[in-house]
Order: sequence, then structure tokens, then C-alpha cells
Amino acid sequence: MDIDAWLWWLIGAAVLGIGLVITAMPELGMLAVGTVAAAAVSGLGGGAVAQVAVFAVVSTALIALVRPIARRHRAQRPELATGIDALKGRQAVVLERVDGSGGRIKLAGEVWSARALEAGRAYEVGQEVDVVDIEGATAVIM
Repeated sequence: MDIDAWLWWLIGAAVLGIGLVITAMPELGMLAVGTVAAAAVSGLGGGAVAQVAVFAVVSTALIALVRPIARRHRAQRPELATGIDALKGRQAVVLERVDGSGGRIKLAGEVWSARALEAGRAYEVGQEVDVVDIEGATAVIM
């Protein structure tokens, strides 16, 4: 039984697609798109040289265009801060005197242990303070 070249290209695309799912390497997906393009060229009657050339050009172009965009996207920090990161920079109210050794504040509706960023500084009850860091379960304020 003689299988047409376009079918071989599609089998290659399927194998690359499976590899993409297993390894999560986006480059395999781009190569799979290149093989589908080569299958289209084969189905339209293009020769082996044209098929390989289309595969190489499409795959290389996708990798060259998509990888920098993906890398830049991966390097960006999420705009929505959650957890401890969401508390940094927020204001709190002192519930118990806070100094370098400890105290209590109300932060985001919850009572937190806190300490002053500067060891010699103290904050009195009712004073509004800024949270600069969270160390474990203790807010560092100024």
C-alpha cells in the first residue's frame, strides 16, 4: 500500500502534537504547524523540495516570532497581587503600641502582629501606618 506524502506529514503533525501535550514544549506545536503547511503543499501537488522548504520556513518563522513574545509574557509579573504580596504597601491601624519588638495592627480587616521597621521607632494606638513587608506572620511597618 502506497501512502501519499501529505498523509505522512499529517502523521508527523500528530506525533509532534502528542509530544507537545506530553512535554509542554511550545516549539513542538510550532513544528506541528509547519508539518500541516507541508501537508497542504503536498496535497496541492507540490514536490518534495517545496514541501520541505515550506516546513522549514513556516516552522522557523513561528519559532522566531512566537518565542520572544512568549518569553516577554512569561517575564511579566502578574498585575493582580494576591496573598502576602497584596498586603505590602497597604495601610493599617495600630491596635496595640508597635515598636521594634512587637505590637498589633489591623490590616485588611484582620489583626496582625507587627513590628517597626526602625528599631528605635514606636507607633501609638490609632495611628495609621504603612506595611512595607511581611515576615512570616508579622507585618513590618513604618
